[in-house]
Amino acid sequence: MYDLTSPKVIRALCNEYGFKFKKSYGQNFLTDSDVLYKIAEIAGEEGVLEIGPGFGTLTAFLAQRSKKVLAIELDESLKPIIDTTLAGFNNIDIVYKDIMKTDIRALLNEYFNGMSVSVAANLPYYVTTPIVLKLLEERLPFKKVIVMVQKEVGDRMVAKPGTKDYGALTIAVDYYSKAEIIEKVPASSFIPAPKVDSCVVSMEIRTEPYINADEKMFFSVVKAAFAQRRKTLSNGLANSGLFGTKENIQKLIEELGYDGNVRGETLSIIEFSNIARLLNERGYLR
Repeated sequence: MYDLTSPKVIRALCNEYGFKFKKSYGQNFLTDSDVLYKIAEIAGEEGVLEIGPGFGTLTAFLAQRSKKVLAIELDESLKPIIDTTLAGFNNIDIVYKDIMKTDIRALLNEYFNGMSVSVAANLPYYVTTPIVLKLLEERLPFKKVIVMVQKEVGDRMVAKPGTKDYGALTIAVDYYSKAEIIEKVPASSFIPAPKVDSCVVSMEIRTEPYINADEKMFFSVVKAAFAQRRKTLSNGLANSGLFGTKENIQKLIEELGYDGNVRGETLSIIEFSNIARLLNERGYLR
């Protein structure tokens, strides 16, 4: 079995197979065994969908703990390396696809046959948010989603109202899951080392509705509120053209007990829910 946490082994495999890391794919492979073990432990003992296995480093840790691992890899040039490094496992399948263009639900039905499934992923920085939102918004039957992301993005995912990192991504993550940063990971833990530090975010998928508001209205309000962060909430909603005049919106906001000049970045998900529910009741969404 290959020690894929060893930079020396990684470089030797690169030389043997003529592999070069592709910046366009955001390829930075994690080599910290403690972090790898922690991710595998959180992912659990049932099924795991891995996104971006690379050389198979995390894949091997997952396969030693879980019953079944399905890894989705974009870069088909990695196939001969993965076939070599993971040859000793009989509970791993590799599919070469673009996760953003993949019917994930169909793959779950094909490979896991009703098994409880979590996601584990070392995500390319350039496409982190689209992948996270795809995994959440498609309401796939995941137990947990554990992702390695740029620290800046991780901070945004778990931010509190009134902070600089708080925004639409925070609210979307909170709407679908209970999220927490479980590990901070320095750039030196990767090969090649990225220019920024990372963190591991664990999202436990919510099984019950978290808020009492129409989903379309709720996200329309959130999107409008953060489209222009420095604007007041009433200005943001009015400028979207979806909710009527600024005056009517301001009256509605004040009716709920908020200052007419309140800004969206200070409101919690529950407060956004209250505003969305009243807007919906009054028929404001055009």
